[in-house]
Amino acid sequence: MKLSVTIARIIVGVLFIFSGLVKAIDPLGLTYKMQEFFEVWGREGYATIVMNWMYNHTFLFSIIMITFEVALGVALLTGFSKKLVLRALLGLMFFFTFLTSYVLFSGKIATCGCFGDCIPLTPIQTFTKDIILLLLIIFLLLKQQYIQPLGKEMLPLILVLLSTMGVTMLQMHVIKHLPLTDCLPYKKGNDLLQLRKMPANAIPDKFDYGFIYEKGGVKKTFGTNELPDSTWNYVDRKETLIQKGSNNVPLINDFSLTDSAGVDVTESLLSQNGRYYLFFLKDMEGGTMRWSMAFTNLWKKAKEQKIPLYIVTADKENSTTFFNKTNQYAVPILTCDATVIKTAARATPTLFLMKGPVVQGKWSWADIKKAVGNSN
Repeated sequence: MKLSVTIARIIVGVLFIFSGLVKAIDPLGLTYKMQEFFEVWGREGYATIVMNWMYNHTFLFSIIMITFEVALGVALLTGFSKKLVLRALLGLMFFFTFLTSYVLFSGKIATCGCFGDCIPLTPIQTFTKDIILLLLIIFLLLKQQYIQPLGKEMLPLILVLLSTMGVTMLQMHVIKHLPLTDCLPYKKGNDLLQLRKMPANAIPDKFDYGFIYEKGGVKKTFGTNELPDSTWNYVDRKETLIQKGSNNVPLINDFSLTDSAGVDVTESLLSQNGRYYLFFLKDMEGGTMRWSMAFTNLWKKAKEQKIPLYIVTADKENSTTFFNKTNQYAVPILTCDATVIKTAARATPTLFLMKGPVVQGKWSWADIKKAVGNSN
């Protein structure tokens, strides 16, 4: 029995640490996933005021959740305060199982983000994982007498505190300097034009279409091959999914850049020869003090080297005012959806160095100085 408890303890502890660390390298990913849950629940009328409040504090929740996962995993492996830790793990697993079951059975959210963007799991995979972990934790609660602390009395506490501090510092570093590992479609080396195309092995969805016509006050639905004569008046069309396809969504399917005249310039911009900068700035919230000087140096360097520089933002009005009216940078302002920018640029702002459609480099606002040096 002691061996079984040890194996279960290692499995649960390692998985919690791994799950936390995978999300810790990109904590904003969990933030946006939490926002998706709160937005859906608020829209459906589940304690809307509470959901809106939680939506506005998701960043703090994500930092706490990630840190808590790692700390509990370390605590379980070291045997620190086993009764409290096992109860906390059980409560957390009930919560996680609720989330994954909601994703699986409601179909309103694509994934739960349990292992971040680097290890995407299907809803059924995440739900199965949580059920197994839940059973293992219940087993450990029933057999907790076989769990012994690791080393001397203070060692488990010290290890838990060090892990808590370490994962918190890691997240703060990543928030400022971009994820340690970029697992998103906009990572360095990717061809954005290619990723906007449909995958070669895509299987499209199959639909059945019904056309509703009216005659003499009577409505009737006709199939594609049995349309009525001209004495019937067309009313509407029904679309019914008869077979779900697969792999039929491009990795990048919503990236669109619009110029000041409202023209989509995505293809022409990404198809240009040579190098150019894309300065992703979701909005002007939080001010410009921390990055304005770095941007000025970048702008000067880009002019010297004759490298085009574009601002990509979801806040067109305020960005135009700051860059081209207040400061006279005279840079093109391109509009892009805020959700796309959150995916492409985890820090606000983030600088891309492009060569044609290929991402040559990415830097957060804190590392723009490095970008200027690397552009030589």
